[in-house]
Parts: sequence; C-alpha cells; structure tokens
Amino acid sequence: MNVASTMSLPLARLRGVRHHYGRTLALDGLDLALPAGQVLALLGPNGAGKSTAISLLLGLQRPDAGTADLFGLPPQDLAARRRTGVMLQAAAVPDTLKVRELLDLTRAYYPQPRSVADLVALAGLDGLMARRYGQLSGGQQRRVQFALAVCGRPALLFLDEPTTGLDIDARQTLWKAIRELRSQGCAVLLTTHYLEEAEALADRVVVVNHGRIVAEGTVAQVRAHVSQRRIRCTSALPAERVQAWPGVQLAQRDGARLDIVADAAESVVRRLLHEDAALSDLEVQRAGLAEAFLALTRDTQKEAA
Repeated sequence: MNVASTMSLPLARLRGVRHHYGRTLALDGLDLALPAGQVLALLGPNGAGKSTAISLLLGLQRPDAGTADLFGLPPQDLAARRRTGVMLQAAAVPDTLKVRELLDLTRAYYPQPRSVADLVALAGLDGLMARRYGQLSGGQQRRVQFALAVCGRPALLFLDEPTTGLDIDARQTLWKAIRELRSQGCAVLLTTHYLEEAEALADRVVVVNHGRIVAEGTVAQVRAHVSQRRIRCTSALPAERVQAWPGVQLAQRDGARLDIVADAAESVVRRLLHEDAALSDLEVQRAGLAEAFLALTRDTQKEAA
C-alpha cells in the first residue's frame, strides 16, 4: 500500500450515528471520517452535538444507532486507546504533583514515549517543571494537559477547546505544535470557539447543528456557502446608523475603524462614500469563517423553529 492511500484511510469514523439523551436527539445520522495527517475542526454552537460525537469516538458512550470506530476497532478496544491522545475541557489531574512528576508518570504508560525535552518544547513548559500542578494558572494547566495528551506519540489526537485561557504567545506555541504533529502524520480532531483558530489550522471543517452536518469542506469551501462581504474603513459614521442600512447584517466600531458585514459590497460602499467624504482606508473582503459559521447555524435554527 502506498503512502497516499495510507494517509487517506480514516483513523476515526462515525457512520450513521444517532444518539439520544432522554427525548432529546443529540446526533441525527451523523457521518464523520478523519484520515491521518489531517486537522479536522468540528464546529457548532453549544448543544450542537460536538461533545457527544467526541464522547462516542472515545468510547465513553455507545451510539443508539450507527457505528463508531477508531483504527477500525471499537473505541473501547485497548489497542485503539493506546494510539489515541486526548485533551478534554475538564481534566482530573492531581493538584499536588509537580509538572515533571506528571510527565514522568504519564510517559511510563507507553513503550516509546516522547522525551521530556520534546514535551517541554512542544507545549512551552519552560520554567514550570518544578511547580505543582495546582499552583499553575489556568493557561499553564492547559499547556501541561496538552503535553500529557501527546506523551505517547498518538496517531490520533482529540483536542477539545485546547487554547481556552491561553495568552497569544502560548496559543501560537500550541498552534505550531499542532502543525508539527500533523506533518508527522498525526490526525487531529479539534473543537474550538475561536474561529480564527480553525481558519489557521484546519485542513477540513465540519459544521454541525442540531446533531446534523450543515456544511463541510475546506475553510474556503465553507466560507463560500455565504456571499457576504466584510467592509472595513476609517469613518466617523455611527455604527448604529450604518447597521440600519438595507443589506447590512452587522456594523460595529473598533476605535476609529468601522467593521461592516453586508450581503453585497457595492451599494454599501457607495453609500459610505456619499455620506462620509472624509472616509479612508477602505477594504472589502469575502466574509470569513466566523460569518459563514453564524450564517449556517442561523439558517438551521430557523429551519428547526
């Protein structure tokens, strides 16, 4: 089997999965596949089904219908679990252990773990090794959790809101680590509320709402689902006034800058220039992933209503 075909085989897969919590349908026939060497961003509003999908893939729950598998095995299989790294939003890590002790303890579970030096570099743990976990800030704890998740050189990595609480530098360090893992063939399933994070990292995006996929593809393909344009300029016009114009979905101010999302750019730009002769620094771009996400989930919420 050649490298290309190996890279295309799904390491994690949901097929026709349905799952209920009582009378609430959390997943409605969801199909999901993640091959090696790919970062997949799973996006959706709260309650869309993201956490349930991850829980099924990790074997923490079983689907009511359909199948979930890791490496072609049931998610509960020990052989599948050993090849998987997990960083969830909630982590039960002993507060009294030092960071070095946590790394040594976790590394001992694996036959060929990453070196401590590698983990320190990947997760940005310089200066933290002698400190107790419970004395770390929330952002520092997230970096330790990431290091623990990759101790065993996982072929498949689940990252659930991994950069929550991180400052910009720490977030960039983690992004660099994720890109490095992907280049080594690791598959990454990422959930995040930072849409710029998905835009920066994801090879493929899946947007779910009400337990169903509403869009999937590359970032560019998902963005293409909406025709909106983002208009930025320096203007003294009140944002509330611009917000009321036909075709304007959103207008907000950032200092002297006016940021507008509109259905089409031409008529809005003409009116901006007509009403503010001093307008400057005009930029027009296709709407980003954030606008596409909001439009897609808004549409499905209307359908559900």
